[in-house]
Amino acid sequence: MSADSQRLSTLAQAVGQAGSRLEERSWERALDVQLTKLLKTSHQDTVDAALNSLFAADLTAYDVLMDSVEAVSESATITVETYGAPVQYDVLLVAAPILAWTRYSIASGAIPADVLNTLSAHFSAHLLADGTKLAMASNLFSIDQLPRTHAETYAKMHKLAQAAVKGVAVKTDVKSPETAPFLADTRYLIAAIVAPAGGPLFRWQMPGAHLHQADERRSALEAWRAQATPTVARLLPGCGIELLLPEAYYMACREADKLIRPVSIRAAVHYLTHTLACEPADLRAVIAGFGEESADGQVDEYRVAFTRRSDTDVIYGVVWPLYGQEDEEGTPPEGPLAGGLANLLQPRTPIEEIVEHLSEAGVTVVKKLSERYIAEYCDDCGAPLFADPAGELVHAEMPEDAPAGTEHFH
Repeated sequence: MSADSQRLSTLAQAVGQAGSRLEERSWERALDVQLTKLLKTSHQDTVDAALNSLFAADLTAYDVLMDSVEAVSESATITVETYGAPVQYDVLLVAAPILAWTRYSIASGAIPADVLNTLSAHFSAHLLADGTKLAMASNLFSIDQLPRTHAETYAKMHKLAQAAVKGVAVKTDVKSPETAPFLADTRYLIAAIVAPAGGPLFRWQMPGAHLHQADERRSALEAWRAQATPTVARLLPGCGIELLLPEAYYMACREADKLIRPVSIRAAVHYLTHTLACEPADLRAVIAGFGEESADGQVDEYRVAFTRRSDTDVIYGVVWPLYGQEDEEGTPPEGPLAGGLANLLQPRTPIEEIVEHLSEAGVTVVKKLSERYIAEYCDDCGAPLFADPAGELVHAEMPEDAPAGTEHFH
């Protein structure tokens, strides 16, 4: 590792080993200063080298460094000259995820100015604390059009922050890369919130909301959905949509990654029943766990293959990736007592969740394979291979007589 990478590793370990809150915060500030220098100069490779080293040697310090680099790339305190005097502002990059599903295509790209103004007004009115400023990017992003590195996220945050402070529109990004069509996918609105240093960013943080912040958060989401959904629907014609709570950039993206999975199951069943003119009960689902060859039995994702009940040919497939601490032992609840006491005592395993969503969609015949497979892909098109009812890995292909349509896999 370079000297800068080594310094990051050492500071991250110091944070984890701190014996008091004061010491911990002191090390965190030193780590943030180092990360800010590296991200500002786009030295992503230096950060990645430290992360890779700690992942192999010290998972506690790895978590510290990952949390810190995400925080530094999505938030900052900036100083702005106002009437000749320096004024400090806190900045947070936020994402507003939109779950979308369709039998056609899910749009992305530039947002018309009138639509952007309407969405920005609803965002400020229903979600943000009084006295904040907002600048929203003028693109609707797919996941592969989002910033790819922490350094790019840092640059996006500061570009939007400057626009928010100055009260000017953000120029449309250069042409975004094409995104693969899926039956169900996530789209994102990206914005920067600017607030006086130490002041509240969201409505539920305002002084009068402290005692019932959870209710305020729910009310804000309901208002955002009610007011923004018709406008977002104009950007995503032919799609069913669900707006999630806008939150800090990385948190919002992770939550959307998890919540798009059941939507993908429902969209696949809907697509198959309409394309093949059959009922959900006429389908069979085969669930198999997949992981890397060197991962010592760890399951990284489940792949759900669909066949007709009357034969064994895999006609479609959906990938259900696992995130964080999700594994065969069950998904840990988010936050204190999330999901109730019953979920704490008996958390659902990912397979149980998948079966539940299949059942809700009307698929009653489900085969669960106990073998763990190496994650393999088609050499020609790169599509994931799925396990058929006999346990053989195959390419999912619609019947030759099926109408042409979306053939990609989530």
